[in-house]
Amino acid sequence: MNRLLKIVFAFTLFMLLQVQSFAQCAMCRASVENNVSNGETTIGAGLNAGILYLFVMPYLMAMVIGILWYRAAKKKKAKLSWH
Repeated sequence: MNRLLKIVFAFTLFMLLQVQSFAQCAMCRASVENNVSNGETTIGAGLNAGILYLFVMPYLMAMVIGILWYRAAKKKKAKLSWH
């Protein structure tokens, strides 16, 4: 339990202490505008896929942690009820 608490604390600390950067928005916009003005429209789909990837990752990590926590609790409960 102590190890799990340390992991949850480290994850929470990591999520709270992220440095925000706004430079990528301007760079992505300039890149898309430049490519669209040159007639290339395929970069927009790649940019959208990247945005979805970044959007999904925190939820996926939370889901994996929840599944691992559930399994550990289930094993602990089974071990206690067996004896």
